[in-house]
Amino acid sequence: MKQEKTPASFRVISGGVTKAAGFKAGGVKAGIKVTGKKDLALLFSEKPCSAAGTFTTNAIRASSVDWCSDLLPSSGIRAIFCNSGCANACTGKRGKEDTEKMATIAAEALGVKKEAVLVASTGVIGKFLPLEKMKAALPSLSGSLSVKNGKEFSTAIMTTDLVKKESAVEAAIGGKQFVIGGCCKGSGMIHPNMATMLAFITTDAAISPARLNKIAKRVVDMTFNNLTVDGDTSTNDMVLVLANGASGVKIESAAALDIFQNALFTVCNDLCKKIAADGEGATKRVEIRVSGAVTEKDAKKAAKAVATSNLTKCALFGNDPNWGRISCAVGYSGAAFSKEKMTILLCGVPVFKNLQPVPFNEKKLHTLLKKKVVEIDIDLGKGKASAIAHTCDFSYDYVKINAEYHT
Repeated sequence: MKQEKTPASFRVISGGVTKAAGFKAGGVKAGIKVTGKKDLALLFSEKPCSAAGTFTTNAIRASSVDWCSDLLPSSGIRAIFCNSGCANACTGKRGKEDTEKMATIAAEALGVKKEAVLVASTGVIGKFLPLEKMKAALPSLSGSLSVKNGKEFSTAIMTTDLVKKESAVEAAIGGKQFVIGGCCKGSGMIHPNMATMLAFITTDAAISPARLNKIAKRVVDMTFNNLTVDGDTSTNDMVLVLANGASGVKIESAAALDIFQNALFTVCNDLCKKIAADGEGATKRVEIRVSGAVTEKDAKKAAKAVATSNLTKCALFGNDPNWGRISCAVGYSGAAFSKEKMTILLCGVPVFKNLQPVPFNEKKLHTLLKKKVVEIDIDLGKGKASAIAHTCDFSYDYVKINAEYHT
């Protein structure tokens, strides 16, 4: 599967979780956030969905993660119920009971079984869910469900995010169209190892839970697992993918599976870009593209090492073309590279080759680094495998935001 290039059979379209047929959503204010902003979201499918998910590997994880991972993969999911402003993590036995109650009250409002409802929470760790507020808001929330309110869902799941994040594509198989749409939240505490970041993807294609589970894990490993803002893996990270088959397009053949995977990759990779661009305090999005690796695993090692290098991220904030920090990160990444052939390009400008500097105009490159998107290209000179990682720069505001977050 080739990354980054959108195949001709795809069409990037506007929208998010309700762009695929048969999905409705909504978002309301339940009084969970002290800011008074929307904080309760609900997504509903008219038909039972094949569903799969990937989850944080943090050993301390929220009970919402356990609830979803215990249910998935599944062929009978109908809804996702999500709150922001309270992570319900590190809340012990009560937190676990509250998660089940959260699923139950949503199920009752929708007329489905609680096992058909996936739940997600995000916000401050160590606080209990205000279930009474959530229950009181449910009639309004369930009554607001519509195709047009997908954007309200995307807004209600946000915490320190500055903008909502949505993405969608339309793809064709055998002359028939299907859609994959999604949204996510995330700005800080972003360093997913799945498999505080949540992503929800919907499609009207028909695919078995087993196939969806395999493809979802593969795509998440290529996208969200190569994303970092600050190196902190949250207790609540999850990516949930729902497929309701409303389009009538069946994902069964090898060719169909490949098209579906590419379409899912396109949506997830786009969402990663949007999280990186909205990183807490970020002034620019950074994309690290590694090629010439012996294996994809090696390419990921190199890309993630650069993405998680705080020194590199600080240099990028200062528009400093300090490529030495990039080469240093590749060196300790554990990825195999050719000392004679490895190259580094910063904003398209060659800066390093054969373990030595390449002369460049520092003033010009300093200006190029002021762009909203900075690209770092690394060729390891050993093979044909590649990977992409997403991150952002580290600014003074990142410290300010997180110093004041709880209070």
